[in-house]
Amino acid sequence: PCAMGLATPTAVMVGIGRAAKNGILIKGGDTLEKFSTIKNFFFDKTGTITTGDFKIKKLNVLEGEENFIKRLIYNLEKHSSHPIATSLLSEFSSFSEGIDFTEINENKGVGISATYKEDVYVIGSDRILVSAPKNTHDIYLTKNNDLIATIDIEDEVKPSTKKVVELINSLGIKTNMLSGDKEIKCKNIGYKIPFNSIKWEMLPQEKLSVIKETNLNNSSVMIGDGINDAPSLSEATIGISIGGSTAVAIQSSDIVLLNKNNLEQLPKALQISKHTFLTIKQNLFWAFSYNIVAIPIAAMGYLDPMWGALFMAFSDVVVIGNSIRLKYKKLD
Repeated sequence: PCAMGLATPTAVMVGIGRAAKNGILIKGGDTLEKFSTIKNFFFDKTGTITTGDFKIKKLNVLEGEENFIKRLIYNLEKHSSHPIATSLLSEFSSFSEGIDFTEINENKGVGISATYKEDVYVIGSDRILVSAPKNTHDIYLTKNNDLIATIDIEDEVKPSTKKVVELINSLGIKTNMLSGDKEIKCKNIGYKIPFNSIKWEMLPQEKLSVIKETNLNNSSVMIGDGINDAPSLSEATIGISIGGSTAVAIQSSDIVLLNKNNLEQLPKALQISKHTFLTIKQNLFWAFSYNIVAIPIAAMGYLDPMWGALFMAFSDVVVIGNSIRLKYKKLD
């Protein structure tokens, strides 16, 4: 009985410890068991698949003075929780002189609006546009619904992403990308990385709906880093956030990958969970085998108590020793 009691927690403690050594934080032992049976991976794009370090390719000012437009962009984006905002603030840091906005509102996955001198300014995706052409730029700035500036940005895919996705695919797990970005940018990533499916221009609630629908039939993992991903991270069977993620994303996740520059820790976390679950099953096998054999013999009076105590101690050693093997096992 003692060996059976040690079978699971000992393996879990060793598994979590090994994960921590690899820069992977796992919240709770049941996470390892659930993670080992996952059939669907969902990746956010910005800051997860890509570096999240955006560079402005082109700022096109259609109306107004350029320096004031840059001040508008800076002061609007400082109220945004989107990863792109951090890069824009860095790019326009020399135009940080404050603007006394009122009625500041963030519409998740759409944009930021604010009022200045009775004029309403909005910055965001093409969803903020009323009549201007869509899908031609990355970010739009409007004044009273009239387009006054556009921004084209560029971002790089993390160097390890293709290798990681290929490895996950090889394990028979479906990989999917859910992004709020434009179709053309998502398809360009799809040409480079072999996802099983790609969805673009998705709002946070649409991502959440996909996760809920998947969970009806199969377990799911959501990997993201922003406030917009928090609902999906919470809804997924396992939520995974990246180092440097927003606090709410980390709080909503079950696993945190501390290295934000690549995703190589992801397959390691998956392999650790699979090996931990295998070790638990091995431990239970040995613990039950001992009890199945020894208890009937002891009940019939054929097992000396001294030998019984010795066998029980030996079964504990087997369980603990097998769990410790997990600490040094090569991850395939």
